[in-house]
Amino acid sequence: MEFMSASSPAVPVAGSERLLRIIRSRGIGVLLVLLAMACVPVRAERIKDIVEIQGVRGNPLTGVGLVIGLAGTGDSGLLSRQMLTNILRESGLVLMPNELTGGNIAVVMVTAELGPFDREGMRVDVDVSALGDAKSLQGAMLLPTPLKGLDGQVYAVAQGGISLGGWSVAGKQASMSKNHQTVGRVADGAIVEKSELASFIEQVAGRRFITFSLRNNDFSTAQRISEIINQSYADSAVVLDAASIRVMVPAEVAQKDVIAFLDEIMQKEVTVDMPATVVINERTGTIVVGENVGISSVAISQGSLVVKVKETAQVSQPTAPFSEAGSTEVVPETMVGVEEQNAYLIPVERAVTVSELAKTLNAIGASPRDLIAIFNALKEAGALQAKLVIM
Repeated sequence: MEFMSASSPAVPVAGSERLLRIIRSRGIGVLLVLLAMACVPVRAERIKDIVEIQGVRGNPLTGVGLVIGLAGTGDSGLLSRQMLTNILRESGLVLMPNELTGGNIAVVMVTAELGPFDREGMRVDVDVSALGDAKSLQGAMLLPTPLKGLDGQVYAVAQGGISLGGWSVAGKQASMSKNHQTVGRVADGAIVEKSELASFIEQVAGRRFITFSLRNNDFSTAQRISEIINQSYADSAVVLDAASIRVMVPAEVAQKDVIAFLDEIMQKEVTVDMPATVVINERTGTIVVGENVGISSVAISQGSLVVKVKETAQVSQPTAPFSEAGSTEVVPETMVGVEEQNAYLIPVERAVTVSELAKTLNAIGASPRDLIAIFNALKEAGALQAKLVIM
């Protein structure tokens, strides 16, 4: 590592002499800290953490089922009794829906996601949600329920006890509950009956290709991924757009070694670029400022006008106590106060980092609501060098 001398034009002479005096007075510890600061690496992310492989995705499964074993907190409608009647008929018991009493059963919607590599016999978690007027699914048992894909085929069968992650108790005059009582989960509650394995290798003109899709679209990040892959495999990666990078599997890589080839690429690290963005949620007052957000030199005046209105009631009594000549009256009284804080015009130098921007805005003493108005005004004035997103 090279160090600039005191006469170097890149470092002022006074600053260099001051730095040397600090090092001489405080010893080698300061020098080590400076060396560590100079050698701090730029943070990089693994490719596998910022991309998805095209074709590797899950498939949603749904089904309508019936739960039993409720302690009087189930459905009171006809639908649940009709479903129970159909189930009992398959067992040889012929009953009418009006012959059954409700309260211990409930109709539920059962949902699950079939993973891209889930095979027959594997288990997946299922979510159960009440469809009727059931008050709670506590203690419920889900009867066997076929789960279908959007193509109408059965891919899994769900069954088991429902876990709510909470509880509820009630008496005649009061009740208490924890967490939502009409939505639960059955861990490993569905057995895969039919798999739909993902296909992520594309064959084009005798060549094999794998396409990466960025989770956050960005041309710079896509180009960096392509460059770092081409460093190991020349001319293998091509950027299709801001969200896609196509990688050609080299001809010398055998079919059984494609996974090892893919793992090697996914482990590589790349510096992620992000656009300058300010996201504002006006409902909650949340503000998120991106790393590259900048503000041009401006002057900001921030002040608050506070208006207080207080209603009070005055009781007017007759002149003489217990007098029949008058009556007690309630007279409303309104008090209005206006308080306006002093507003100062504060110059704000160009901020090029998030920390500098935070220090500048905190120095103004603005509340989150005021900051929302400030960012909107900066955007209108053309001083906010970032995209403003209001949710």
